[in-house]
Amino acid sequence: MLLAILGLMLALLVLFPSFWVRRVMRVHARDRTDMPGTGGELAQHLIQRFELEGIEVEETGPFRDHFDPKHKMIRLSPANFNGKSLTAVAVAAHEVGHAIQFHRQERIFELRSRYMPLAQALSRAGIAIMWALPVIGFLLRSPFAVGMVIGLSLLLQIAGALSYLIILPEEWDASFNKALPILIEGEYVRGEELPVVRKILRAAALTYFSAALANVLNIGRWFLLLRR
Repeated sequence: MLLAILGLMLALLVLFPSFWVRRVMRVHARDRTDMPGTGGELAQHLIQRFELEGIEVEETGPFRDHFDPKHKMIRLSPANFNGKSLTAVAVAAHEVGHAIQFHRQERIFELRSRYMPLAQALSRAGIAIMWALPVIGFLLRSPFAVGMVIGLSLLLQIAGALSYLIILPEEWDASFNKALPILIEGEYVRGEELPVVRKILRAAALTYFSAALANVLNIGRWFLLLRR
C-alpha cells in the first residue's frame, strides 16, 4: 500500500510540469481577430528584421516546435505556424530567440549541442536496458542481479531527464533575453497581455525538461509489466 502511494506521488510529481506546460499552451492558443499575423508570419518577419541569413521557417508536427541548427530551420507546429494566438506568437518568438543565439554564435547556444546528445543518450540507454530485461533476466537467473539492472535503468533515465536542466539557461535566454524584449519593443503584444506572454515563454523554456521528466513514467510501466 505504501509503495502504491509513493508510486502515485512520484507519478504526479513527474507529470505535473508536462501537464502545466501543455495546459498553458492550450489555454492561450485561441485565435485572436486582433492579431496582425500568424506565428509563422511573425517568425519570418523577425528573420528579416534581425537579418538571420540562411534561416527559414517551416511547419512541423504537433508539439514539435524547435529550432534545428543543422538545417538552419525554425519549425513550428501547425497550431503555432498557422495560428493567430498569444501562444503562437510567443512560441514563434522563442524559437527565433534560439535562431538569434545560433546566428550570433553565442556561447550559451553551445549548451544544447554539448549536453542534449548526452541527455538523449542516457535516456535511450536506460530504455534499451529495460527492453533487454527479459533476456538479461533469463541469462542471469538472479533476482538480485535483475534488481541491479532495473536500478541502473532507473538511474540512467532519471539522469537523462535531469541533464535537460543543464540546457535550461539556454532556453531561459531564448525566452526572456530574446523573445520577451522583442515582443515588447516591437509592440507585437499589448501591455496587458505581458503576464500571459511571460507564462507562455516560461512554459516554452521548460518544454524539453518537462517532457523528459514525464518519460520517467515509462519505468513505472515496466515495473507493472514485470510484476505480472
